[in-house]
Formats: sequence, structure tokens, C-alpha cells
Amino acid sequence: MFGGSLPRRRGRYTGSLLIGLVAVALVVGLLAGGIVSYSATMQEIRRLQDQLSSFENQFSSLRNQIAELGKENVIYVVQDNFSLSDLYEKVKDAVVVIRGVVVGGVVQGSGFLYNFEGQPVIITNFHVVNGAGEITVTFRDGNTYPATVLGTDPYADLAVLSTSAPNTEIKTLEIVSSSTLKVGDTVVAVGNPYGLTGSMTVGIVSQLGRTLQESTIGNYSIANIIQTSAPINPGNSGGPLLNYRGQVVGITTAIVADSQGLGFAVPSNTILREIESLVTTGTYTRHPWLGAMGHDMSYEIAKAMKTDVTYGWLIASVVPGGPADKAGLRGGTQQIMTSSGALVTIGGDILIAIDGFRIITIDDLLSYMEEHTTPGQVVNFTVVRNNSRINVAVELGTRPPL
Repeated sequence: MFGGSLPRRRGRYTGSLLIGLVAVALVVGLLAGGIVSYSATMQEIRRLQDQLSSFENQFSSLRNQIAELGKENVIYVVQDNFSLSDLYEKVKDAVVVIRGVVVGGVVQGSGFLYNFEGQPVIITNFHVVNGAGEITVTFRDGNTYPATVLGTDPYADLAVLSTSAPNTEIKTLEIVSSSTLKVGDTVVAVGNPYGLTGSMTVGIVSQLGRTLQESTIGNYSIANIIQTSAPINPGNSGGPLLNYRGQVVGITTAIVADSQGLGFAVPSNTILREIESLVTTGTYTRHPWLGAMGHDMSYEIAKAMKTDVTYGWLIASVVPGGPADKAGLRGGTQQIMTSSGALVTIGGDILIAIDGFRIITIDDLLSYMEEHTTPGQVVNFTVVRNNSRINVAVELGTRPPL
């Protein structure tokens, strides 16, 4: 009887053991899975911490860059304690509105007062007063006085006026040399665009030594012009172009229709060179003259002339009896049509330097002549003729009167 009951007990023990083993296996499995999951989780946390640290470093670097940019902006705006509002207060009373009567209506422009050897005069553009009568100047306080033209120079678009305004109205500006100007310098224009009296705009010097073609002066070029990004509009003509100290470095003169940020100004060096003659004689007659017409060189023209010179100024023709003609400079021999549809005379001398100064375009030639030469002066041109370089001495003449 005892022997029959023993197998059943072993069966119960065996079942309990199996259940225990399964339970242990489950616990071990859960522990192992937890360890693996914990390890993976810690790796992901470390990866996220590394990314966060990288982002923090990038943010810190960006913040430092922004701070440096902020410092640069401060330097640009507050140059030598430069304040636009202070500058405006300093110069506003020296800028006037100029009006004149012409056939068919009234013309209006700007001007500024200057002390010439104790005599207050008003400087403006020639085209502002050209052909005008009953000229008046209006000061910032609204008082208006008659004005008289003392002198004009169409070739530089300059005019000088006198006025009967009392001394209490007279506030003058200082004119300094424009030779120190560099591309990128801050400049300020003050004038009366569209009759909006006393408007101020700010920009930079975009380029120097430009030339402007002016139909009212027989298509002669106005040389050595300042190009600026300061917004200039009709009515600004004749107003001062100032540096950040409020000193005159030019006189605003022209805009290009439908352009944006493209204005021009006669440099102050031209004013300083001519002011005495304009006030005392009524004119200026010391503009140097070569007596030649031509075109800027280009790759297309060089190819047509079978030359490797792609820069310089190509002489198309010379004025009979003029300085270029007397010196033996040669004009062109045939005409070609360029891809842009322009008719160009080729075959003449190519001017590539004047007194060792490289001529890339007509701008370089005329600006050098205007700034560094006078009528009667002998200059030496480096010339390419028939693919050979030669030197030609030319005695410059005086531009013919209009």
C-alpha cells in the first residue's frame, strides 16, 4: 500500500521544480532584458547630452559673432563720435533752396554757403541756373532773397552766386580736399528733393573718377565725378555732399533715370581749384584738351583689330589742328558694327597710359587730365600702334569755349 503512493508524490515534486525553474528563468530573463534596456537607454542619454553640449557651443559661437557684428555696426555709425542728427544740426542752416524763372516755368535746386576770402557766396550746379532769370535763394527759416550769378563753368557743372541776405542768415560750410576719399567712405547729401526742404540722405562712395556726358556742353564729358549710393533726386542738384564731419567733399549733380542708389557729385577738388576764377572773372578756362574722339577698348574690338590689347582708349578721329593732331596721334581707318549694334571706328592709336598712369577706360584718361594737368602742359602717352608700343609727347590745349 505504501509502495503505490510514492510515484504520485514524486510527480508533484517534479512539477513544482519545473514551475520554479520556469519562474527563475523568467526572472533572469527580465533582469537580463532590463540590463540590456538600461544600457541602451544610458547610451541614448549620453548621445543626447553630447548633442546638447554641441548645440550649446554653437549657440555660444553664434552669440559671439552677433556681438562682434554689433560692434562693427557701432563703429560704422559712430565713427569718431559721429552722429547723423548732430551732423544735420551743424549743416542745415547753410543749405538753401535756389529758384529761377525759365521759359515755360520755374526751376528749383539746392545750394550751400561758403566763405570765400571773407565774402559769402553760394555754390550750386550750372544746370540749376542755366538760362534762368529772377533767381532767388530761400533759407531754412523761410526768408527769401534775390541772388546774382557771379560765375559759371559748364564743363564742371558749377556756378557761384551772391545774395543780398543779411549776415544774420549766413552760415557757411567748410570745403576740404576730395583726394582722401575712398570707395566705401560714408557720405551724406543734404538738399531739397522735389521741394522737400532740408532733406538728408546717407550712403557711401561707390566709385571715384567717373565721367558724365552732358548734352548741354556739346557732349563733352564732365570728368573725375564721384559716384555715390546716397539717394539723390531732382531738386538735390547743387546741394553739398559731406563727409561724416560735416565737411564738403563734393556737390551733388546728377542721377541716372530709373536707377536705384546711383548718384553723382562733382568732387570738392574741382570747386577749390575753380572758385577763385569763378568769383573774380566769372568763368574758368583751364580745362585741358586733347582734341580727339574715340571709344573704350573691348575684347570684341581687339579681336577685330587683331591685337591682344583689350584695355585702353581707341582714337577714332582727331580734331584737325588740335593737340592730338599736332602730336601725330592717328585716328581710325574703318568702321565695324559690334554685336550690340554700335558703329565703331577701328584702326587708330590705342592710348594705354599717360605719364605712366594706366588708362583702362576714358574715365581714367579724363580724370587724370582734369586732376593732374593744365593747358600747355606736355604729357607722354604710351600708345599701341600696329601692335607696337610707342611713346608720344602731346602738348595739351584748352577746351574751346561753348
